[in-house]
Amino acid sequence: MLARISNTPRDYAWGSTSLIAGLQGRASTERPEAELWLGDHPGSPSRVDDGTGRLLPEWLAAEEPAHPALPYLLKLLAAAEPLSIQAHPSKAQAVRGFARENELGLGLTNDARNYKDDNHKPELIVALSDRFDALAGFRDLAETRALLALLGDGPGIRRLRGHLEAQDAASGIRDALRWLLSGDAGGAVDEIVGAVGQATSERFRLELDVLKRIAEARPGDPGVAVALLMNVVSLRRGEALYVRAGVIHAYLDGLGVELMAASDNVLRGGLTPKRVDVDELLSVLDTTPAAPPLLEPVRAGGVDRFVPDVPDFVLTRVGVEAGPARSLPTRGPVIALAVAGTVSVRGRSAADEVTLAPGQALVATSDETTLIVSGEGEIFLAEPGGPHA
Repeated sequence: MLARISNTPRDYAWGSTSLIAGLQGRASTERPEAELWLGDHPGSPSRVDDGTGRLLPEWLAAEEPAHPALPYLLKLLAAAEPLSIQAHPSKAQAVRGFARENELGLGLTNDARNYKDDNHKPELIVALSDRFDALAGFRDLAETRALLALLGDGPGIRRLRGHLEAQDAASGIRDALRWLLSGDAGGAVDEIVGAVGQATSERFRLELDVLKRIAEARPGDPGVAVALLMNVVSLRRGEALYVRAGVIHAYLDGLGVELMAASDNVLRGGLTPKRVDVDELLSVLDTTPAAPPLLEPVRAGGVDRFVPDVPDFVLTRVGVEAGPARSLPTRGPVIALAVAGTVSVRGRSAADEVTLAPGQALVATSDETTLIVSGEGEIFLAEPGGPHA
């Protein structure tokens, strides 16, 4: 069975006033529209547009009793300002953290709570805008030291360099983060931010441009100094970033399709007015320097399959061309999201055919093992991972 689904964009302050509206071909509300959630997550479940008024969790319970809950959450994400620097726990860490906070009697809405559920939250984002900027992982320390050398020799910069001279790179970064985020850095953050604002370099032009934009958006936030340690990633349309458990990251600007495990567990590390639990963040964080975590798709015949190393989800991008319809094997339940043109989707019954314009979506039950698509456009399919992937 196929059914059209929809939702109202989340109005987080960092959201764009134009990107989601522009994709959907409607006038802007002039308010931030940050994320459009497509799934059954209780934080913002999708509506099923079949005339019954049901939300997707209720629809799945009735129509998909073998799969009453989706293992993933699909989103359109539209950032006009930096999101918080953050990391997510592994499954084992989430289980322990959720149980511990339950034992402490912390309600799910308590501001002191870090774990809203017992699941991990790996996430994948594919750029839809021509450019999508992000921070992801810690930069090679030789490169970070070279960047720091441009910032002068003030006491705060010397202290930061001192942390990064540790014999073990991961330990040095961990110590630097604790110093920057615990409140002990004093005026060092302002000194570092001021030096970034004055620095110029052809070699680090992208990094300095991004850091200056972050400093302007989040003045005085110690996360600006944390960002100085991170890889800057500028995705082009169709390129993907995959963030595993423990990888520090922040999305900065642009429109993308995001797919993640169905969780709301976030440990923040700056660029936010919300609580930063430094000890808990460091307990889940992998501080080993590494290259940006890009994920290359498996490409064949106009189909890109982004297959991460977790069983929760796979994301498929399909370029649909005029001509004969094409068949796509799937492992449901599936959520399909159109992002360009006009694409028609049907399953076993032609009566179930749904035509999608950009920004529109449908859900297909797991007995629809093949989806047939036609028209001209571009569509993304979110589905559980599995052997076929």
